Amino acid sequence: MMTRNLITPRDPMIQPLSLRPVDAAKALGISERLLWSWTRDQWVPHVRIGNVVLYPVEELNRWLNERTMRAASDEIQAAEAVSTAEAAGE
Repeated sequence: MMTRNLITPRDPMIQPLSLRPVDAAKALGISERLLWSWTRDQWVPHVRIGNVVLYPVEELNRWLNERTMRAASDEIQAAEAVSTAEAAGE
């Protein structure tokens, strides 16, 4: 299974190990407010060092890839269920 690097740094010369909240939200395409909510609920991978919250790039990529694959699998299962129901005449 090949995973894609879905989060890329701003400067291609620098490969950050983690992102600050504003950059992580931009990279994920969500608002900072939603990112903070996910962070508070322990839903998105993050690390707290003192008062600083960081989002490890490798963990974010892994997390996003897992959710992408899970969503695709759910769509396939839903399509199969509809197909089976239609074949049964429901």
